Amino acid sequence: MHTSTHTVLHDPDGLTEAGPSPDREPYESLVKAVLAWAGEGTLATRALEQIALQLTGHARAVASDIQRRADQLPKDRGPRALADVILREAEGRLSTAIEGIVRCVQDRARLVRALYERLDRLEVAATPAV
Repeated sequence: MHTSTHTVLHDPDGLTEAGPSPDREPYESLVKAVLAWAGEGTLATRALEQIALQLTGHARAVASDIQRRADQLPKDRGPRALADVILREAEGRLSTAIEGIVRCVQDRARLVRALYERLDRLEVAATPAV
């Protein structure tokens, strides 16, 4: 039983926010699998909590990528403003307690998916027109 209202991601070296997020493909596969779950009873509570922790850590890494790329854009550009909005929303969603239930894990998976969508749009916005 957990009595704490939050979980701390163990990252003593600060690697989560140090550079580009880890390889994208395994996390996209995890997101797809998590979102395909039909309901409760999929996995044990502890396993769900561990998956939520993995997705939380990855969401923070992708959010850091978004922040770095957004910082390279002029402040008056639309993509930068949209990035700021999604980063605020992501921080709010990541600050909620992790629960060992399918809905919680799926919410984290949706967040990772949304962050990747924003990251992709920033990459397009940062590419100079030829």
